[in-house]
Amino acid sequence: MNPAGTPSPFSFLPTSLVLISIGWGGMFLLFNFTEPYLLPRWFFFFLVVVAFTGLALPITSFLNYRFPSDPPATVHIILRQALWVGVYAATLAWLLYGRVFNTALALILALAFFAIEWFLRLRERSRWEPGE
Repeated sequence: MNPAGTPSPFSFLPTSLVLISIGWGGMFLLFNFTEPYLLPRWFFFFLVVVAFTGLALPITSFLNYRFPSDPPATVHIILRQALWVGVYAATLAWLLYGRVFNTALALILALAFFAIEWFLRLRERSRWEPGE
């Protein structure tokens, strides 16, 4: 941990590798061995969330480690931020599938996810804790 209390980015590498292998390996199997029916389609969106969460986990942990905040980011916060990236990627894939994706909508969704995370961090910062 750095002096601010944020975990090291190297502590997230095993989790990230497991999520990446499950997500991208599952998508490989899904694309090669299934027909595009309803259940594999929902399984695809689940695997997109897992794959992109695994990709974003080391990046979010490094950013939180490099730019510490008050209160320091915990493991749960870093995982939640990486999960936002996975949900964002699955939402964009869903919009592409429905043929309603455009750049303005992608930016609005990104701003909405950033705003939600900012409000969650603001709530964590405003919680009163008695001095010890």
